[in-house]
Amino acid sequence: MRGFPILAALALILVAALLAYLLASFPSVMPWSAFVPLIVIGGLFLPPRWLVVVLLAIAGLLTYDGWLLEGDKITFAGSVVVSAVVAATMIWLAVSRARLGVQGTLGESMLVDLRDRLRAHGELPALPEPWHAEVALQSAYGDAFSGDFVVASRSNTGDQLEVTLVDVSGKGINAGTRALLLSGALGGLLGAMEPADFLGAANSYLLRQGWGEGFATAIYVALDLDTGRFFLAGAGHPPAVKFWAGSGRWEVLDAPNGPLLGVIPQAAFPHSSGQLDRGDALLLYTAGVVETRTRDLTDGIDRMLGAAERIESQGFTRGAYRICAAALHGETDDRAGVVMGRG
Repeated sequence: MRGFPILAALALILVAALLAYLLASFPSVMPWSAFVPLIVIGGLFLPPRWLVVVLLAIAGLLTYDGWLLEGDKITFAGSVVVSAVVAATMIWLAVSRARLGVQGTLGESMLVDLRDRLRAHGELPALPEPWHAEVALQSAYGDAFSGDFVVASRSNTGDQLEVTLVDVSGKGINAGTRALLLSGALGGLLGAMEPADFLGAANSYLLRQGWGEGFATAIYVALDLDTGRFFLAGAGHPPAVKFWAGSGRWEVLDAPNGPLLGVIPQAAFPHSSGQLDRGDALLLYTAGVVETRTRDLTDGIDRMLGAAERIESQGFTRGAYRICAAALHGETDDRAGVVMGRG
């Protein structure tokens, strides 16, 4: 692959020379725009320095043909302007890709792979009857990357489910790349340590990264699939909500909440416990589901509870998606929800 840029540049120059010859020989048939696809191909597959070599060769051939074909000055001038604009765009693109150290479309492939890995981390493991769990992740403006993510793991013995829902500061690709790094780290922590130590370890990891705006909120649940007992801890995150089958109502859990992740060294993260009986459910969500700039957080939670009551009447299937769809922010913020129910 080291010799590819040289060979590709030579091939493009030879093709450009052939096009110049055809243009000089058949000016009424060959269009001046024939050089533009070569410029685009060079911008997609060549590093900046070899792209400049190809562009200089094309510029020389264009100038030669323009001098040779004296009768079509207007068309020649237009082709030069168009070629110059396309060449400037391709140089900018090539320089941007050079920062990644990749050629061609490998940069886009890397982003697609990163996005798919982030989504794979958010897939919930299969659960035994009568348990049901689902997750919904919706990014702001439909972007491919989101600052909200879920990491889940089921123990080797199959009797415990661990789920953490995280909201990384920011939106889009910047938040998405940080979310990918953090999700990988948290995925390694799940099942490797006691539930009471999980958020503390996540906080230490985030502090070591030294990100300027790298704080995050998180909520963590460890659920015993045999008994229905659950362990709950939060880090600056909106409170969990529980559905009580006995009363048919959703209720915000008054559980203690720790500080944001990545802000305070050696922070303490208090926890609480609870029980999911037959028909009960637990709802986790991110701030994008309930926050707005004009309303109090309580109003957003009340609206979400109304949406939760509607999904309960229709069954919990796709409930997380309907909760996110009813968010006050709409498409302007990342949204995520997790519903865990015991049938």
